[in-house]
Amino acid sequence: MNKNTVLAWSFVVALGGFLFGFDTAVISGAEKAVQEHWNLSEFQHGLTMAIALIGTVVGAALGALPSDKLGRKNTLFAVATLYFISAIGSALANDWTIFILFRFLGGIGVGVSSVTAPIYISEISPAASRGKLVGLFQFNVVLGILIAYLSNYFIGQVGEESWRWMLGVQCFPSLLFFCLIFLIPESPRWLLLHRGNLAEATRIMKKINSDGYELEISKIQESKNNSTGEGKLFVRENAKPILLAFCFALFNQVSGINAIIYYAPRVFEMAGLGSQSSLLSTVGIGVVNFIFTLLAINFIDKVGRRKLMLVGSIGLIVSLALVSHAFYTNQTTGFAITIYLMSFIAFFAFSQGAVIWVFISEIFPNDVRAKGQTFGSLTHWVMAAIITFCFPALTEMLGGGGTFLIFALFMVLQLVYVLKFMPETKGKSLEDLGHTINLH
Repeated sequence: MNKNTVLAWSFVVALGGFLFGFDTAVISGAEKAVQEHWNLSEFQHGLTMAIALIGTVVGAALGALPSDKLGRKNTLFAVATLYFISAIGSALANDWTIFILFRFLGGIGVGVSSVTAPIYISEISPAASRGKLVGLFQFNVVLGILIAYLSNYFIGQVGEESWRWMLGVQCFPSLLFFCLIFLIPESPRWLLLHRGNLAEATRIMKKINSDGYELEISKIQESKNNSTGEGKLFVRENAKPILLAFCFALFNQVSGINAIIYYAPRVFEMAGLGSQSSLLSTVGIGVVNFIFTLLAINFIDKVGRRKLMLVGSIGLIVSLALVSHAFYTNQTTGFAITIYLMSFIAFFAFSQGAVIWVFISEIFPNDVRAKGQTFGSLTHWVMAAIITFCFPALTEMLGGGGTFLIFALFMVLQLVYVLKFMPETKGKSLEDLGHTINLH
């Protein structure tokens, strides 16, 4: 097995995650300036914040189509192009309608990326290190978030038009991503299952696992021959992975993570911090997210996905309850809220954040993996869009205490899900998991 080759390919594809994270978080630094620049109403402001997520929903819904029809690699080229166009267009927009159109295109890129990149990495990864390699995608997501926060902090001091630069700098990593995709091969599993190209699939698989590639190829062919669903996702045989993916993606968002990522400066200002201090505290959240994601991807193949989720669920319940209590009791000194929110981010990064794309990319059979990833990703982004859109109104109606209490109660339900229903997937081949997941 050529570990360095697989790692290099995985890292290139995971750069799609960097752009995913950057695009998701960069708007947090620009949202107030954008609102003031075009004198937006509350509805228009909410739509401006949610439009990229709406695009992400569309991209996630369509993600399986290009991924299966055009191939994983060609789809990644399209993703890089969308990111580039979105960055340039958003920065130069002289009309609010044009601005949200380009943000929508960037969202489509995020949605397709969240389907295609984890699938590609899972399909080239050996079972023993698949969690860590697919985890690189999430690692790059949080790196993108951190760089976006840092970029916003420094560019934010430039002047009143700084928001354009905040959004426009994304064109540079987008261009780098596009160029690096030329260096990776197509997924061998896609070549075998969707093109019947045994020779090319074997050549690539031999580079990945020079000792066991023949067994891998035979398992893939056997799974194709034994498939009874004719490539259809919503059949009885796939009921268990569908339910697992739906619940996992749902709980990911009802933790409140995207509301905090998108509105971090606003949450800190609710807690009494000034605008510059809020941006700096937001950078702190990005650093914590980065560190604990790095820890998680080093543990995910050792202790397994399920144990990370158990630890994380308990930590999320406690940290969200503390944030809620602080708001209810008006103990909203910036320091206390900052510590609680950073604890929340740490536990989220160590569990849900690191596990979601790994777990969903593993649990579906070969012939419907792209469709299954699309379903899980779509659930994730629909919930993200709903919560991001509703968060300002929710905090206005319930206050910080009620809002974060709701998030905490959902994490109690997540703990029940992990204890009762979530199977362990570490160390098993994709073909074995596709066959046995319904037996759990």
